[in-house]
Amino acid sequence: MPDLSIAIVDDHPLLMEGISALLKRRGDFTLTATGNVADHIVSIARTHHPDEMIVDLNMAGDVFQAIADALKIAPEMKIIVFTASTSPDDAIRALDAGAKGHVLKGSPGEDLFQALQAAQRGDVYVTPALAIKMIGALQDKALERQKAMSNKLSIREEQIVKLLLLGKMNSEIARELSLSAKTVKGYITNLMAKLNVRNRVELALEIQKLEAAATR
Repeated sequence: MPDLSIAIVDDHPLLMEGISALLKRRGDFTLTATGNVADHIVSIARTHHPDEMIVDLNMAGDVFQAIADALKIAPEMKIIVFTASTSPDDAIRALDAGAKGHVLKGSPGEDLFQALQAAQRGDVYVTPALAIKMIGALQDKALERQKAMSNKLSIREEQIVKLLLLGKMNSEIARELSLSAKTVKGYITNLMAKLNVRNRVELALEIQKLEAAATR
């Protein structure tokens, strides 16, 4: 199997040298390009198309947007974030942008190699301590959405939501609530707009997700 080509984008020269030395010692990675600002993530993707790119978050420019733009240019490339930021929100944003791993600086060197190898298998590696924080942050956001939804809904809409969760059809909901089928359809249309979904199936799934988050 040929060596994996690696690019590093980080504005700390000493750290970049340290990563380069680790890659050389392993022997199955080849360093092909380096950079030190967010724009270099995109330019390296365009000119070098490395198999994987290791990037820091704390650099000049919008790193999250650069990750997304680079992956449009080189969709097969895997991006691993290697950063001192312990913010779960930063990690979530990076993964949403398309990164395939998030490793905290200060972790054992083997963690970075695990992330590089996991990305090649199609997996995502996150430093375990940070992964726990991310789960908590995602649950908190889901609860906030559930509370926001509850605050937005009228009493009648809440009644309709409960019946939708039971699998009731519009005609059944209308009969149970003594409403016309047209009125029920109007309520459901409003619910879809409030939850930003396109159809009844997506509405039911979104309600189920919010209900599940509220019971955790």
